[in-house]
Amino acid sequence: MQLGSTTPRIVRDDDLDGIPAARILDVMRAMTAVLSLPQSAADSADALIVPSGQGEEWRITHAIRLWEANPRLRLLLIANGNPAEVTYDALTLDYLRGLGLRRMDGVHVQAEPAPNTALQALWIADRVQALRIASFGLVVSPYHLLRAYLTVLKALDRAGARVPMWPVPVAVSPETRVPETGATAYDLLPGEVSRIISYMDRGWIASTGELQSYICWLWAH
Repeated sequence: MQLGSTTPRIVRDDDLDGIPAARILDVMRAMTAVLSLPQSAADSADALIVPSGQGEEWRITHAIRLWEANPRLRLLLIANGNPAEVTYDALTLDYLRGLGLRRMDGVHVQAEPAPNTALQALWIADRVQALRIASFGLVVSPYHLLRAYLTVLKALDRAGARVPMWPVPVAVSPETRVPETGATAYDLLPGEVSRIISYMDRGWIASTGELQSYICWLWAH
């Protein structure tokens, strides 16, 4: 699925004017559900998983700092990005060492290119099963957190894997400009909302009902 090409990354606020308020509320409900989960739970998780992209090295460096500071974590998985991006860097060991990686045992990097979040999510779901990951923290920039979470959740559901997934938003100012586009999180958020609604309608990401069922299970778990 080439999801990334179906909706522009940056759209204007008024481009959302035609979307019914109920659909915007779906996104708000989904975000509330995800943010209800304790980020601290990732401290005792089995793994950290980070989808790279957009030249946002802070996604990877944040995950590496957590990984290096917490020897209880068994695995660190880094999903590859899109080589067509101007800011793309190959995820070599030298590159990762330059970002502070020292503890190499347990680090897994997606070898093949992943031009969109859906392909990253497929790899994540495959590795969760193959490596018998019992729980993990999903490390990603705040503006992209909800869509990434819903995309990975859908991939896990399709693979028949249900494991605790904890949100780990990267600590970065929303006014920081994303290297690939030069846009801020504020600029990118309307496009994220548009994609989430569009992708839910197409069954490409978890629906609000699927998410709520999962969050209910997770809290009970």
